[in-house]
Amino acid sequence: MSSPEKRVHADPFGWLETARAARERAGLVRTLRPRAADSPLLDLASNDYLGLARHPQVAEAAARAARRWGAGATGSRLVTGSTELHAALEAELAAFCGAEAALVLSSGYAANLAAVTALTDHGTLLVSDAANHASLIDGCRLSRAQTVVVPHADPEAVHKALDGHAGRALAVTDSVFSVDGDAAPLPALAAACRDQGAALLVDDAHGFGVLGTGGRGAPQAAGLAGDAATVTTVTLSKSLGSQGGAVLGPARVIEHLVNTARTFVFDTGLAPAATGAALAALRLLGEEPQRAARARSVAAELHRRLTEAGFTTARPDAAVVSVRAPSPGAALEWAEGCRAAGLHVGCFRPPSVPDGVSRLRLTARADLTEEQLQAALAVLVASAPPGALA
Repeated sequence: MSSPEKRVHADPFGWLETARAARERAGLVRTLRPRAADSPLLDLASNDYLGLARHPQVAEAAARAARRWGAGATGSRLVTGSTELHAALEAELAAFCGAEAALVLSSGYAANLAAVTALTDHGTLLVSDAANHASLIDGCRLSRAQTVVVPHADPEAVHKALDGHAGRALAVTDSVFSVDGDAAPLPALAAACRDQGAALLVDDAHGFGVLGTGGRGAPQAAGLAGDAATVTTVTLSKSLGSQGGAVLGPARVIEHLVNTARTFVFDTGLAPAATGAALAALRLLGEEPQRAARARSVAAELHRRLTEAGFTTARPDAAVVSVRAPSPGAALEWAEGCRAAGLHVGCFRPPSVPDGVSRLRLTARADLTEEQLQAALAVLVASAPPGALA
């Protein structure tokens, strides 16, 4: 009996051309554009909320750490990748945010994957906000736990999803959602979890450094600092202007992650330069807590002026200001027009936007001046495509 003929694919990646053509038709092609060190553009696109990425003390701390510890961590944290800098950063992060302990990882994405997957198993119920960041979504998928996606910012839906579940349960949410900049109702979410015996995981990437007393984060502002049933993840690449991520929470949770979280156990430790920079930025925030309030006030002012100009904008709860665009193509055209006029803005299109509505995403940095705000508004108005203004 002869064997069936083997299918031969002349071009196993030929399907990529079809996929690219579909992206082009939908206006969803993305390209990498290297940024020059001395870019003349006014930056309203980065997540450098406190203006610390280029602060002399932060940059010097990065250089000093590299000179002392080398360019890389040299291994995983459990082998050779832990330095005294990592230990100092973890201790000061925990103390700053009011947590028992902290664990530093190579990115905020890795921190979310670590927390979600290590704190769940096949019998766990995961309840996830519909607008959560991709890292939380991927954590839910990798956990293989039963996952229920609930409507955005709806504590009652979380309570209902948890009701009647007899095993372990974990609700996961962003503290500040990265697209529209709105804040999760953390006190009500914590109450829903408490009533059902569930734990709460808060991704505070966009709240840490901006919300809370002196930038101590959204959980601290919600009265959840040190809460025995709450775990927080943060990124070091936004308000602290560096790189990396961390998980903060009860000491027994952190000890469990050290032993079981795959994105910690099997990943190279955060590079010394990034660790040193984050530590210096954290100390600087402690010395200059007004930076957090300034970022919030700049966001509120930017939102007010954009709304008065006729744009449809979401009210910012932290430092993200979202401006709706008529279509993906219009959003891209608008962003390119701004860039040509000297303003760098974020351009969010599907699949980065959970509701499918394209936007310009503006970040209100604490170091923006009145003159820069006026200039940014003028460019946004002048570059607006048809349909962007009411």
